[in-house]
Amino acid sequence: MSAPLRSHWGLDPQVIFLNHGSFGACPTAVLQHQSELRARLESEPVRFLAREVEPLLDDARAALGAFVGADAEDLAFMPNATTGVNTVLRGLRFQPGDELLVTDNEYNASKNALDVACAAVGAKVVVAKLPWPLPSPEAVVDAVMAQVTPRTRLLLIDHITSQTAVVMPVAELVRRLREKGVETLVDGAHGPGMVPLALRGLGAAYYTGNCHKWLCAPKGAAFLYVRRDLQAGLKPLVVSHGHNSPRTDRSRFRLDFDWMGTHDPTPFLCIPTALRVIGGLVPGGWPEVMASNREKALAARRRLDARLGNASPLYPDAMVGSMACVALPDDSPERPAPLYLDPLHVRLFEEHRIEIPVTAWPQAPRRHLRLSAQLYNTPADYEALGDALEALLR
Repeated sequence: MSAPLRSHWGLDPQVIFLNHGSFGACPTAVLQHQSELRARLESEPVRFLAREVEPLLDDARAALGAFVGADAEDLAFMPNATTGVNTVLRGLRFQPGDELLVTDNEYNASKNALDVACAAVGAKVVVAKLPWPLPSPEAVVDAVMAQVTPRTRLLLIDHITSQTAVVMPVAELVRRLREKGVETLVDGAHGPGMVPLALRGLGAAYYTGNCHKWLCAPKGAAFLYVRRDLQAGLKPLVVSHGHNSPRTDRSRFRLDFDWMGTHDPTPFLCIPTALRVIGGLVPGGWPEVMASNREKALAARRRLDARLGNASPLYPDAMVGSMACVALPDDSPERPAPLYLDPLHVRLFEEHRIEIPVTAWPQAPRRHLRLSAQLYNTPADYEALGDALEALLR
């Protein structure tokens, strides 16, 4: 991809931005559409929110459903994937002694939600420890399945891990667990726009994904997919007018989740625009966007591993999406204190204007970089990162 594609985003031209994965970045054309929607809302709030927004949300949900391979009726908009995870975990009914399974790669916020939900009823959190470096997708499946017992009720798993940028074998896990009567909640925060999704065929009980990351919608746009047979048993975190609505033209799931109090719906309404804008930046549309970003991430990983003297990558190419991790030398200076920004992260930004996360994983002294690859990134960005690392780690 060429540098001119960066002109579609309002990113600081003085910063080499290699951290799209954390919060995404919304194109200026999408933000302009959001501004127009907000102006329309504020020009007559009652007309917009009481009479116009419902069909607009239906249209946005239909566009999203087509993109993620789900029936629109099975999707509920959320402000972020963390809210989606909490909605499921707080909405299900667990019993003392039930076991809720998670891997040691799970996103911290989601793991916290699991801990709280289990502690409230006396259920048990079981952590499947994955080998690191990770040799194969099969190693993930084996580690998870080894922890399944007759008490296991649910697996919570990242689709793409936040700390390590691993694309997890969720389809195989969903299939294997359903054979044992265990359902799966997929934390797909990074999924939409990074990897092709077919939620209808995946068979997961629940899948929550962000639209503000790789899909490039405004902040505050996410969704929760709930398999049709499980919708009647799930309520939103905020119970509002839909709970006792007499309407019969919409499902109870739709009535419960479409209105949870006054909020700004424009991030959701911009999802079709984001799909059109990003998909229109390259001739091959979204398949080319995802494939190009993946190839860029793989090439950057190979180049950085070579420059840092890493004999092999941390996990196979098959487990790479639009992000990748690169190991830092164990003897690299200025190791961080837990829960604080790594000094190398700070120096990369302050001295070289490179934005990229540095994380201790699974624990110090092991540290790695997590690089992102979006259409606006170029090979020169990763070469500049390699130069900066050689200077700072020397």
